[in-house]
Order: sequence, then structure tokens, then C-alpha cells
Amino acid sequence: MQPKYKRILLKLSGEALAGQERHGLNPDVVAGVVDQLVKVHEMGVEIALVIGGGNFWRGRQGTNMDRTTADHMGMLATVMNSLAMMDAIEQKGIPTRVQTALNMISVAEPYVLRKALHHFEKGRIVIMACGTGNPYCSTDTAAAQRACEIDAEVLLMAKNVDGIYDSDPNTNPKAKKYDTLKFGDIVNKGLKAMDITAATMCMENNVPVLAFGLGEKDSILRAVCGEKIGTLISNE
Repeated sequence: MQPKYKRILLKLSGEALAGQERHGLNPDVVAGVVDQLVKVHEMGVEIALVIGGGNFWRGRQGTNMDRTTADHMGMLATVMNSLAMMDAIEQKGIPTRVQTALNMISVAEPYVLRKALHHFEKGRIVIMACGTGNPYCSTDTAAAQRACEIDAEVLLMAKNVDGIYDSDPNTNPKAKKYDTLKFGDIVNKGLKAMDITAATMCMENNVPVLAFGLGEKDSILRAVCGEKIGTLISNE
């Protein structure tokens, strides 16, 4: 297999990393992701990761908590996932750096674009945590922003479902899966699979997005190699 892309940003759903437990981290799921990342790295592909935090904290958890406070808690949840992923990757012998949008220098580096690019040059995987560092911004938006900043050739979004549908396939057995979409369709069709702000950012900077199921066999590897899986969102 040959990679289609030289530099990617992979957005991982926190819930997807939880597996069937739907909370915390599933060691088998994490190991499966890491095994694929090792293969992608060995192909010479430069890898950045953004990981959600929904397996530890999501929204306001049904409370009336202040939105800014709840969002900051969500950012801390992404750091937990990022550190776990860093450890799992480095156990496979691949140097990895976690960079955070909120300063926590005892735990990880601050996010600095030039340092991230330098890590790519040194063959390191870079995990970008804490979203954008701002409340009211999803990790989808953070992934889109980082993908644009590092000039990634594609934003890969690994989700719980195998693509984007016109309705929820978990509740509607007749839901239709889209093979391709334009960014404008995310807004026009009222699709919830991707944050509108993230879609707009990728549209304006011409960064294609591939949404696919993390649970499919070798899905990350197949996506990097250009296999037709999931749903491709682009300007074309």
C-alpha cells in the first residue's frame, strides 16, 4: 500500500476510543489505532492528532453549569486522552509530542506552530490537545484550524459511524449514506456530523475532509492510502 498524502491531521472521537463501554479508554481500541498509526508513520507520512474528550466529559453533562467552565473541563479531558495516546505510541518506539492550547508546561509543550513543524521534520507524531484553547469552540473546529495551520493535505475524521448520513443511522434503518458532499451541503442539508465552523474553515482553505468509521478494519490506513471509504467532503 502506498500513501496518498504526505501530511495528515487525524481527528479521533473520544467516544470512539471508549469502545462499547462508552466511557474512559478501551485498551483494545487504543491499541488498534496505534498499530495503524505505526504503519502510516513507517510509510513516511507526517501525522498530527486531535482527540476529543467526550469519553470523559461532554458538554455540561445535563447540568446548568456555566458554558465556559464546562468547555474548559472538556479541554482537560482531551489532555487525558492525548497523554494516553502518546504513551501508547511511544511504547511502539515512535517519538511523540503533546502540545496544548492551554499552558500546562509540567505536562506538555505549549502549542507553537513552528515547533510542531519542527517535530514533523524530526519524524515525530504531534498530538494537539485542549482544542483551540477557547470556550464555545468544538474539537472539530480545533482540528480544522490545526489542519489549516500545518498545511495538512487532508483532515481525517474517525467517528463511531462509517460516514455521513442524511439522518441518524442508529435510529433510522433507511438512512442514506453520502459518498461525497460539498462543504455547503453541511449547512444546506442541516447535517450534524461536522461542526459548521469547522466545515467553513476547511472550505475557505481548501482542505478536504474524509469522515469514516474508526471501527472498520484498518480504516485509518485505508483512508491514508486513498481507498474509497466513508464520506469525502470537499469543494469539488
